[in-house]
Amino acid sequence: MPLYDTQTIKIYNSLSGEKEVFKPINEGYVGMYVCGPTVYSNVHLGNVRTFMSFDIIFRYLKHLGYKVRYVRNITDAGHLENDADEGEDRIAKKARLEAIEPMEVVQRYTVDFHNILNRFNFLPPSIEPTATGHIIEQIEIIKSIIDNGLAYVVNGSVYFDVHKYNESKPYGILSKRKLEDLIHNTRALDGQSDKKNPQDFALWKKAEPQHIMRWPSPWSDGFPGWHLECTAMSTKYLGEQFDIHGGGMDLKFPHHECEIAQAEACNNHSPVNYWMHANMLIMNGKKMAKSTGNFILPNEIFSGQNPHITKAYDPSVARFFMLQAHYRSILDFTNNGLLASEKGFFRLMDAINLLDDLKASSVSSVNINEWKQKCYDAMNDDFNTPILIANLFDAAKFINQIKDGSATITKDDLELLKETLKAFTFDVLGLVNVSKESTGSDKLSGAVEILINLRKEARQNKDFALSDKIRDELAEVGIQLNDSREGTTFTTN
Repeated sequence: MPLYDTQTIKIYNSLSGEKEVFKPINEGYVGMYVCGPTVYSNVHLGNVRTFMSFDIIFRYLKHLGYKVRYVRNITDAGHLENDADEGEDRIAKKARLEAIEPMEVVQRYTVDFHNILNRFNFLPPSIEPTATGHIIEQIEIIKSIIDNGLAYVVNGSVYFDVHKYNESKPYGILSKRKLEDLIHNTRALDGQSDKKNPQDFALWKKAEPQHIMRWPSPWSDGFPGWHLECTAMSTKYLGEQFDIHGGGMDLKFPHHECEIAQAEACNNHSPVNYWMHANMLIMNGKKMAKSTGNFILPNEIFSGQNPHITKAYDPSVARFFMLQAHYRSILDFTNNGLLASEKGFFRLMDAINLLDDLKASSVSSVNINEWKQKCYDAMNDDFNTPILIANLFDAAKFINQIKDGSATITKDDLELLKETLKAFTFDVLGLVNVSKESTGSDKLSGAVEILINLRKEARQNKDFALSDKIRDELAEVGIQLNDSREGTTFTTN
């Protein structure tokens, strides 16, 4: 009997605004689509947090015995600079600024995306389609929507008629917006737009003469609308109706709203049963932004080369930190939070490493079956990783009690504890068992802090020769001191 027959998952469905019992369309099979990156820059930490949420969901569904087809796309064309169908294609703009081909941009940042996710120990999706690989499918969907009277052609571009669609189906059903409110809050068109109404969105855009990325279509040489790409790829690999569609909270409107409208207009039924959205990542209580300097790239976490952190962190520590917040909660990225997570992570790994040395007894002082079900209950409750981690810490405490003789466990319960703890820690949460010794993090930090304090004393005593010597000799072994008004931190090369 597969585990999914004994475990009932409840998923918070953004469409209904409630937790609902998960029932896949086909028993034992799950189709899941997640909006992937637009590959015109290095993947940022907010993206990583979103994809990590769905990596956990993918892992847990597989753990329960479901056969999962997980589709996560690569947007390599058609994503304009704003949602009003204006501005340059983001990839083409990057290519123009760097005087390279757009597909060089795509290749560079797709490789970066995969490298970062590999460092965080993500499972690869079942299929990773690209927008440019599905131009034909997108053109066929546009033809169908035009035939159904819900799109119109103007000067070689094709637009979805939101007002006409709204006459029979509600536009805004996912984001809980009404078209009347959208009309009221939207500025009138300036006369230069081809759209009938500001709320309409592009299915196909005619390419200007200078636009490099273009494909032939019945309407013009051009490129597909960003919203259409996901509808085409999800439909091709998961069918006209599938189980789960995920992405970041920022995609709920207009991107996912437009996906629903397109699919309804083409197939006359809702495309997805469960819509899931991961919440945003902030840093030090504020929005992450390159313009303000309140920003960190994933690689900088691993190297420690960022003024917002005091040291380098192992990818599994950073993963553990992110999983201590529920995927629907805002996560505040701070150095203190990482430091606390690092201590907790190694406490859990130390306990797991003790398992093989524990001695069995005739009785167990803790009900292991009950604890095991608590772990499942946490994940069954909308994939609640913080509660799961709390249960794993309960197990770590119990392991230490067995070691010091204040608790006992039978042989069978010990095997069950080992199996369950390792399954949830490594298979479901995707953590990697790294030791303090392999990172050398605590000892290195302690030694460098001593030298930082000695240097501080030297500067206070105006012994600048000694101060400079400490700084320079640390630099020679790859440890860079960073002075600021808040104090001195260090990074390692």
